[in-house]
Formats: sequence, C-alpha cells, structure tokens
Amino acid sequence: MRRLLALLLPVLLLLTACGAGSQAASTSPTASASATVPPSHAEALASVTVSDQGKAKAPKVSFTKPLKITAESMRLLKDGTGAAVKDGQTVVFHEIDLDASTGKTVVENFSKPTGSTLTLSDSFKSQFPLVYATFTSAKVGAYIAYGTPATPAVPASSTSAAQPARAAGLSVFQISSAKDPAKLMSSGDVAKLAKAGGLPTAKFDAKGVPSITIPKKAAPADLAVQVLTEGKGDVIKGTDTISAWYTGWSWSDAKKFDSAYDRGAAASFSLAQVIPGWTMGLTGQRVGSTVLLTIPASLAYGDSPQAGQPGGPLVFVVKIDSKK
Repeated sequence: MRRLLALLLPVLLLLTACGAGSQAASTSPTASASATVPPSHAEALASVTVSDQGKAKAPKVSFTKPLKITAESMRLLKDGTGAAVKDGQTVVFHEIDLDASTGKTVVENFSKPTGSTLTLSDSFKSQFPLVYATFTSAKVGAYIAYGTPATPAVPASSTSAAQPARAAGLSVFQISSAKDPAKLMSSGDVAKLAKAGGLPTAKFDAKGVPSITIPKKAAPADLAVQVLTEGKGDVIKGTDTISAWYTGWSWSDAKKFDSAYDRGAAASFSLAQVIPGWTMGLTGQRVGSTVLLTIPASLAYGDSPQAGQPGGPLVFVVKIDSKK
C-alpha cells in the first residue's frame, strides 16, 4: 500500500464512508473545523529537489542522503502555474514514495492514468491541519514534499494488532487538478438529464427488490436525486436517524456492492453520519418515499477508496422506511 494511503489519507474516505454491513452508509461524525496548524519542519526537506520528466512519468527527486526526518514534515518544493487550490475543493494528485535513507523509489503512480484524491473539507482540516494548510497554499501543478519519521515496531496487545517497524520515508506529490465540490442538481436539470438518457433507471420485482440499468455514459458531475415514489410521512431532516431499505451499485460496471434486501433487514443510521451524497439527497424527503440517488465520487468514497469500499460514482435506490 502506498505510504500516503497508509499514513495520511485513511481519513479521507472515512469522511465519506458507507461501509458494508448492517449500516453500509455510516461514517464517523464530522469533526470540528478548528485546528492549530503544527510546525511544518520544512527545514528537514531543504535539500529535496524535483525535476519534471514529462507526462505520465515520475519526476526525478534528489536529496542529501540520508534524509534526517524526526517529525512529520512538509514543504512546497515548486509551485504550480494553475489556479490556486481552495478550501472545499477536491484535489487530484500523483505521488512518488522513496526511502529517505537511500533515495530508492518504493512506489509511484505518476505512470498511472488516475491519481489519488482528497477533499479539503472541514473534517480533513481538523484532522490534518498541516496537510490542509500546505495544499491550500499551493496552485495546480505544484510539487509538495511530505516526510515521515521512522517508527519502531509495536507488539500486539489485547486491543490492537502488532505494527511493524517503519523506516523514514519521503513522498512527493504533484497536484493535477482541483475542482469545486459537487452540488445538488435542480429538479429541472435532473429531469432534462433523465429525458436525455443520462441517468440510471430502476425496476422492482414482485417483492419490491430493485434492479438498475446504468447508461453507458459519463456519470453526472453533481448529485442527481429522483423521487420514484413519494411517501406521505414526516419530512426528513439532515440530523434525523432513519431506517431504510437500499441497494447500491457502482456506476462504472453496474456491480452491486451492498444491499439491505440481501440481508433481509432495513438499516438504521443518522443522516449526520453518512456519506454526503446520502445526507444531501435524503434531507427533505418524506418517510415512505423511494429515491434514486446518483452520487459523484466526491460525495461518496472518492476515486481511491479504502479496501472493501466502492470507488467512483455510485447509484443507490433507497426506500425510507421510518424516522426514529
């Protein structure tokens, strides 16, 4: 696993987690946005230089070896020429990881067509203030160095698994793009897109279990909400706890990744603790409604999810059973 995903970004998709199991749409509550930015320790990365090697090629990274890193360190190596990165945006970046002692490349994804993503949300700012501050001080195209100190092995305990020793490491990121967060589409735009064949269509069997047909087109960039059947119950607020039947599919291959119907039980969860696409899409709906949600990756798990989570745009059919 890439060093970044191991050390830095597990929280990203966590913020939009919608895990399998009886509460497949649940996540950690949003953290406070207030956070003190720790020292960058940029001096530890003073010898690091980067040289672009062209499209789809990892850059050449040089530094004085061994690189002495005693604390989490970040430094803007070379600013980009694109637009400034702003709060709330979803950033796509590529990465190369190196051994801080030898300079040997451990892994890189510059040669891959897709990079990693992070969303500069309030929760991310609270949990990773230094990373947030560094990215929001850069422009698209920028190279950023990130250093991590060596850590000793930790033996297993009654509450945690053993952790192997880890050598000091250096990661260099390049910001490929920064996009404003996805928004909720208007009902008029949703209707136009559906009429043009740009949204999924749902069918239900005799037991009310949904199936889906997803068009072979690019997924919409924003959240599309279609009310298939409107209920007559209470209006749902964004802080309510509800019980719902649902099934979720990946847009890219129409593969089903989770279903309350398969488990034979509705799932209960707070709309304050689910992926943003659920919170935004179900707030304002009525108990008893069946809703089709087409959710962009930035409002779901992102494009580079943790193991066991679906990546990219997602589609859900949700029947709101009750409000608690």
